[in-house]
Amino acid sequence: MILLTSSSRILLAAQPADFRRGIDGFVALCRDQLRQDPRGDTRFVFTNKSRTMVRVLCYDGSGFWLMTKRLSQGRFTRWPAAGSALTVLEAAQLRQWLRGPVEKLS
Repeated sequence: MILLTSSSRILLAAQPADFRRGIDGFVALCRDQLRQDPRGDTRFVFTNKSRTMVRVLCYDGSGFWLMTKRLSQGRFTRWPAAGSALTVLEAAQLRQWLRGPVEKLS
């Protein structure tokens, strides 16, 4: 389980990611394409192309966590447009999204 507080830094990647990647692949994606330090206190949120799965990458000081949620039905909706590479989320928004499909980003 990841700790999400009001001060948690959460970045949502607009482009779908290839979920065949493992931890090292997502670390490289953060570093090379998103130009972010994956070893910081940031939670990186990704979706697959069909928006039925979400992955969260974070670093806890001693190693990386890569968590996956796959919806049993439906899809995550209202994902940010691909115009910007990253969108900042608040912890409450991420918690709401992880509960299941949503109609809008608050």
